[in-house]
Amino acid sequence: MRQFVLIGHEVPTDSDFSLDDLAGGAGRLDALCRSITASFVTSHGIREAVRVHLVVQDELTITFDGRELRRLNPDERSTAALIRNALDHRDEAIGALPAEPSPGVEVYRRGLEGTLETITDDGPVVQLHEDGDSVVDVDDLTDPIFVLSDHRDFTADEETSLGEYVDRQVRLGPELLHADQAITVAHHFLDTDGYETF
Repeated sequence: MRQFVLIGHEVPTDSDFSLDDLAGGAGRLDALCRSITASFVTSHGIREAVRVHLVVQDELTITFDGRELRRLNPDERSTAALIRNALDHRDEAIGALPAEPSPGVEVYRRGLEGTLETITDDGPVVQLHEDGDSVVDVDDLTDPIFVLSDHRDFTADEETSLGEYVDRQVRLGPELLHADQAITVAHHFLDTDGYETF
């Protein structure tokens, strides 16, 4: 299982936003939707062995599970609609119990630290970072949990939380990439066993 933790600093915590203004009124939700799509969608299908955790303003986490996910299309608007629907059901999440607004989508009342604490035993927690080790020098990335920020840098509080859970920082290449591009490169690296098999 590959997992991606996406931090959304400005995404609304309620569903009162327009699907026609994802870049402005929805806190750059357009970029995060591209990242979710890149995590799951292939040319003619969906990656089932993937989970994405969208952390919304360190208050809520919306988890997408490829084994059960439905109605995810390769466009920002339909992904944003899944997120908006999830936020519509946020009040149904109580304590550690999630709301389940649609197949493969769960909403939790927890932020970054709570999410990392819950999934840290699933595999190595890898922060994608420009100052990290080159991915080609990393030995074991079995069942990785990649952590990425949105268009903003990690905050000081996030860096502190990550310091408790991150096993290593990794960079994917010499150029800085958008999160959705980084996810595509990470998938390609793992799909090809470190660029060894095609």
